[in-house]
Amino acid sequence: MTRGAIFFDVDGTLVPHTSSGRHLAGFLGHADVVQRAEDGYGAGTLTSAEAAVLDARGWASWTPADVHGFLTSLPLIDGIAETLRWCHAHDLTPVLATLAWDIVGADLCRRFGFDRASGPRLEVIDGRFSGKVAEQFDEGGKRDFARAVADELGVDVAHCAAVGDGRSDVPLFGAVGYAIALNATPAARAAAHTSIDATDLRAILPLLDAWLRAVSPPRHA
Repeated sequence: MTRGAIFFDVDGTLVPHTSSGRHLAGFLGHADVVQRAEDGYGAGTLTSAEAAVLDARGWASWTPADVHGFLTSLPLIDGIAETLRWCHAHDLTPVLATLAWDIVGADLCRRFGFDRASGPRLEVIDGRFSGKVAEQFDEGGKRDFARAVADELGVDVAHCAAVGDGRSDVPLFGAVGYAIALNATPAARAAAHTSIDATDLRAILPLLDAWLRAVSPPRHA
């Protein structure tokens, strides 16, 4: 029986010090474009949709197989597999709530066992990326995605937690019962219930354990 869900951000959280977009753009050949787009989004001068359009152009003519190969070297925070084992052992469903491209979320779900992932989707025509966005996804969508997942799991979103680091996590932090800002920006820290700096994802487990006991204390005989 699921007691709740934990929503994990990808870029800046599971992928530390950089983003999956920047990592992939280094292989695809438009790293400078993605850097400017992400800086603009972080500063609030670009929307996530505008940043996605700029990034998508650099994917034209590449194949999903190419990108899956590039993702094998994606830098990830330590302790993801162990943290997910803890979640499953405590009947918590781990979910990726992210603005990373859907191919990134799908890859991390396959590798680590996240239940599902959100994210914008790139258009594919005849087996190759067209350079266009097929489906946009923004920070409001991340919050709404979490609410929909909670409904589907049959749990109150107030019995769900979120772990993130930046602007796109702020609406989600306001929706869940417990928000952890991990290696986060000042705005994300201000919106979270607590914050922590760590190089291993397992550092959040004592925080999650204390929260879980508070919202769902063990029964006594």
